Amino acid sequence: MTKVITYGTFDLLHQGHINLLRRAKDLGDYLIVGVTNDNFDRERGKLNVRNNVLERVEAVRATGLADQIIIEDYIGQKIDDIQKYNVDVFAIGSDWEGKFDYLSEFCKIVYLPRTEGISSTMLRNEYQSVVRVGVIGCGRIAIRFIPEANFVSGVFIRAVYDIDLNKATSVGNKFKIPEICQSCEELIQKVDAVYIATPHLSHYGYIKQSLLANKHVLCEIPMVLNGCQARELYELAERKGLILMEANKTAHCPAFKHLMVMIKSGVIGEIVDIEASLSRLLPDKKSREFDVEQAGGAMYESASYPLLPIFKLLGIHYKHLNIYSRMEKGVDIYTKGVMCFPQAICSFKVGVGVKTEGNLVISGTKGYAYVPAPWWKTDYFELRYEDQNENKKFFYKWDGDGLRYEIQEFISCIFNKRLNSVHLYCKESIAMAEVMQQFAERKNVMII
Repeated sequence: MTKVITYGTFDLLHQGHINLLRRAKDLGDYLIVGVTNDNFDRERGKLNVRNNVLERVEAVRATGLADQIIIEDYIGQKIDDIQKYNVDVFAIGSDWEGKFDYLSEFCKIVYLPRTEGISSTMLRNEYQSVVRVGVIGCGRIAIRFIPEANFVSGVFIRAVYDIDLNKATSVGNKFKIPEICQSCEELIQKVDAVYIATPHLSHYGYIKQSLLANKHVLCEIPMVLNGCQARELYELAERKGLILMEANKTAHCPAFKHLMVMIKSGVIGEIVDIEASLSRLLPDKKSREFDVEQAGGAMYESASYPLLPIFKLLGIHYKHLNIYSRMEKGVDIYTKGVMCFPQAICSFKVGVGVKTEGNLVISGTKGYAYVPAPWWKTDYFELRYEDQNENKKFFYKWDGDGLRYEIQEFISCIFNKRLNSVHLYCKESIAMAEVMQQFAERKNVMII
């Protein structure tokens, strides 16, 4: 039996793909198709926002041409696959002519003619209209956000606005943004979606204004500090068929997503405890983070991150939450929360003036997961067991500032009309806002 293998992204599967698969199939008796996974594919260019790897696998399977489908995860895998599956022929499109000659040591190489006049890029350009995004707030985060958007297909930063026009002008000129707006209303008129990176207390007003103007919204964390406001905004977005997403970069990080899937699959058994910490020693005590009038403090600044794995793995229906804070001039420089769930106990620690180990530990009945600091920029984690021979380590690449992952999900939700992202459900975002509200109202909060 002659085995043939071919690889591709197969995004927006079209007749050209089908022709290529058919030609590859004709070269032998058994066709193996390697579909590049989302993590591997992102290293080769822009992040696409149409079909994820599961959708692409299903599209290839539906052709009926593949006898076996595998996922391509890493550079160098082609050699491993050829040897593993005893492949006789490696087939690939002619636009890769010569690029895979190094595989001739292991099998026969065939470059197949491509179908002229059709490609995924062409189709994407035809019906994937670009989302024009306006940036509200031109501070530190926005300066990182704008260049990160360049790595995501289908997005164009059209306009910027800041209450400080000089700041908006500086950022607009630096990144060659076409429109530097003098009002939020002016910006909203020029775009399809907005990214909000202003101080916490202004989020609610900007989100509501944008939604009422029929604009999609991506808002920095914490989206709002009140559960009722969060629920109101998500309901408004749903009624208007708009995307409202909280910009929690960890939620969309490839390594963190994989960790959550693995834990939910039971690799460490039933979850009994989660400990998550995040702290920073900020030198400027006059900054917004230490200003009580601007909702400064460790809880508002950072709690969205450690609450994320807790709510993702255990749900939002906890029985009790106690909060303990060290306060200075009305601002918590350090806060610890203890949450009780029906079958688990969790704790989170955040600080802006106190330093602690910033790791994530998820304890289960079979083992535990360990993610070292800074776990919120997950690029490595371990699964550890009683028998250390069973321990496993997982390594990932964290690209740039990590904001491109949340941008990709946001644009993908817009194109695919998904009002709720599985990486951070609306109900989880609301639950985070409810925790912020409990802290603001000092319910079960002890000041030390």
